[in-house]
Amino acid sequence: MVDLTAAQHRSLPRPIDSGSRAKTGPGLTGSGVGLSARHLRVARWQGDPYTALVGPARIRRGPTVAEITRCLSRLDRRGVQQAVTPALNPVEAEPFFQAGFTLYERLHLLARNLSATTVCTMNRPQFEPAPGVELVRARRWHRRIMLDIDAKAFKGFWRFDDYSLGEALKATPHSYARLARVDDRYVGYAVTGRTESRGYLQRLAVDPACQGQGVGTTLVEDSSNWLRRRGVVTALVNTQETNRRALDLYINLGFIQQREGLMVLRWDRDT
Repeated sequence: MVDLTAAQHRSLPRPIDSGSRAKTGPGLTGSGVGLSARHLRVARWQGDPYTALVGPARIRRGPTVAEITRCLSRLDRRGVQQAVTPALNPVEAEPFFQAGFTLYERLHLLARNLSATTVCTMNRPQFEPAPGVELVRARRWHRRIMLDIDAKAFKGFWRFDDYSLGEALKATPHSYARLARVDDRYVGYAVTGRTESRGYLQRLAVDPACQGQGVGTTLVEDSSNWLRRRGVVTALVNTQETNRRALDLYINLGFIQQREGLMVLRWDRDT
């Protein structure tokens, strides 16, 4: 994460923290929770049973206002203090706004035209990793390493827990995860997803102590290379409006900022 100026800190949304409120119900206990529906999925956010992650299910039609309202009523009865959404586009966000969610934070959305670059062969990548950076395929037993890197790269709300990482890995029909290693130490990772002709850089995390050494560039180019070889035309990525370092990285690598960004929404239980 890039260091923020005092003015930027003042503009950040208030933190998600249910710890200071009295608990008046069981929260989100057990697996499955019983609140997810055909068009809506619900889970604990960062392992906190009193903060819910509420978002559209992985099907074509999004949830209705009535479905979201019923879900919030059930969360309220369980004593859940607050809920947040994943990153939503304006169309996806509208029923959540109508159901009582408010804006938490806006995100930049960027797209890269992969067909505009030189096509690579199946056996030889069109780029070379930065000097001293080695890439390895991330396996299930690497998840703790990935989460350790994530904890260094991101703070508070944006930090992944095991559930969030799992969601990123299975958010699309096809996924690809790579770890970056420098001097036999893991210092970064990327998760890439693919669905038909569109690709998504789901997560990019680099240890702040190793930023500026080409680790992020290597991971992004490797991600783009994997997508391009599978016929993907467009790669998408989002980042916080305050994360200037990440924004500059993506723009320098050919991503173009889209006029319509994404947003994360928040609901707070009445006290």
